[in-house]
Amino acid sequence: MAISEALSPLIGGSSGGGGTYYVDAAVDFKGRPAIRSRSGGWTSSLFIIGVEVSERIAYYGIVSNLITYLTVSLHQSTAAAAESINLWSGVASLLPLAGAFVADSFLGRYKTILFSSFLYLLGLALLTLSAIFPIGCSDNASSCSSSKFQLVFFYLSLYLVAIAQSGHKPCVQAFGADQFDETDPEEKKSKASFFNWWYFGMCLGTLCSVSAINLIQENVGWGLGFGLPCLSMAMSLVVFLVGTFHYRFKIAEVESPFTRIARVFVAAIRRSKWAEEEMESQIGTSSASHTSFLDRAAVPLRSDFSSPSKKDKWIVCSVAQVEEAKGVLRLIPLWVTCLMYAVTFAQSSTFFTKQGSTMERKIFPGFLVPAATLQSFISISIVVLIPIYDRVLVPVARGVTGITSGITMLQRIGTGMFLSIISMVVAAIVELKRLNVAKDAGLVDLPKATVPMSILWLVPQYLLFGLADVFAMVGLQEFFYDQMPDGLRSMGMALYLSVFGVGNLLSSFLISLVENLSSAGGESWFSNNLNRAHLDYFYWLLAGLSTCGLLAYLLFAKFYTYRIRHPKHFISVTTDTKGSNA
Repeated sequence: MAISEALSPLIGGSSGGGGTYYVDAAVDFKGRPAIRSRSGGWTSSLFIIGVEVSERIAYYGIVSNLITYLTVSLHQSTAAAAESINLWSGVASLLPLAGAFVADSFLGRYKTILFSSFLYLLGLALLTLSAIFPIGCSDNASSCSSSKFQLVFFYLSLYLVAIAQSGHKPCVQAFGADQFDETDPEEKKSKASFFNWWYFGMCLGTLCSVSAINLIQENVGWGLGFGLPCLSMAMSLVVFLVGTFHYRFKIAEVESPFTRIARVFVAAIRRSKWAEEEMESQIGTSSASHTSFLDRAAVPLRSDFSSPSKKDKWIVCSVAQVEEAKGVLRLIPLWVTCLMYAVTFAQSSTFFTKQGSTMERKIFPGFLVPAATLQSFISISIVVLIPIYDRVLVPVARGVTGITSGITMLQRIGTGMFLSIISMVVAAIVELKRLNVAKDAGLVDLPKATVPMSILWLVPQYLLFGLADVFAMVGLQEFFYDQMPDGLRSMGMALYLSVFGVGNLLSSFLISLVENLSSAGGESWFSNNLNRAHLDYFYWLLAGLSTCGLLAYLLFAKFYTYRIRHPKHFISVTTDTKGSNA
């Protein structure tokens, strides 16, 4: 279906304030122009948030207690288990770059979510099956081991979940944000609020998972503990399908934004090879020397049109295309400086959990709290603080700054990064106290003995992580969605996820490096006997590296220019079999 410029007033309207009958460049599930009052908005986005709640229950039902399963059921060492989890988490967070490319270039978001959900279900079902296999164990507990087949089957199932996530994770949130028309003032304000409530729902699902499923895994069995996440993912798929009748589907642009951006680089490279002298003769030596590499792609030269064979779009580009490519490049320094935030974030599901497993976990007589359950305090703090942030802090800040979201996206991210540093400092102090308590109690050489120190000492560091997430995590989601070109917004969400993917890989690398260096000089910082380990040193190291990352972030953020979006009329757009980003 093609929409000409003559039809754009009918489709877009200009009444403002939510009075527009049709929505610009959007259709309903039957391919008809989307009626504002009957599609999109909060009705559609609530279905999407419901999808995310169920998916997070499934995801964290696997991930939050994975280190316990690896060390207790599969008998891996603490360092090896932490490295395996960080490696898997890194891959799972990097693969969405590929999934987003498929969604933005071929299938569209709706179909990508649908196919990924079925694959997700398959991976979780196989993971459940792997947990049912019996583990060979002799009378001597130290000789317990998992069969090679069980390990291979387990990891194949786990990485199948990672592949499924590659399409599901970047598209669901982008598809949810697509339900709001940013050219409408009221819907634009709602979209800024959507990212807060999206994360609220995401953490609500996480809270349900770590507070209930972890108990079942450690007290009932891993088969049921992995089976419940599979059931939750099935519910996620059902909710997504039910919402189909209410969704808005963005109309795909005729030309892929990947192609537009690639063309700028190709044109710039061509000029760097054979147009230097002509540029100097045509626009002057001084101007040519001060023209940036990408800007040269937009300088029309006489030789570009000297023959019909040179009249192609890969030789010269428009200024708008060049600015679009430069805007994407400007995101890279900020992306890099956020990596240390992701490295610190990775510790909450690995070493924090192992710390808790050594401490007094009897909160009530006869009730042993699983160490992984403390991750629920991250979700609790977020669930409590998000409504306060959205309904109290944002309106107050909006009245002061005049900014729709209260504070800028980069200010929000920087605040979260600072809070994550404070969290690591607190974690280091608490760990030092735990080591001293173990020493005073004579438990240094008794790794399986319970350290007489309540696990509740770990709660402050978890709460600080939650507070940091309210600022940094939501800010990163909104920033990478908002600052990417319209046709690359799935890729924008994938870039946000890749921060944590690379962060997990960096965490795995740091663990391996520190393990080798500290072992060479005596007891490893990550010794299986945590009473002789020095996780506190590692936390101080992360706090120092994060401080360097924050300083670099502040420098790049100071000079960053936000991408300005204007209401636009679509002169030539089309919907095809890929569903218009549907």
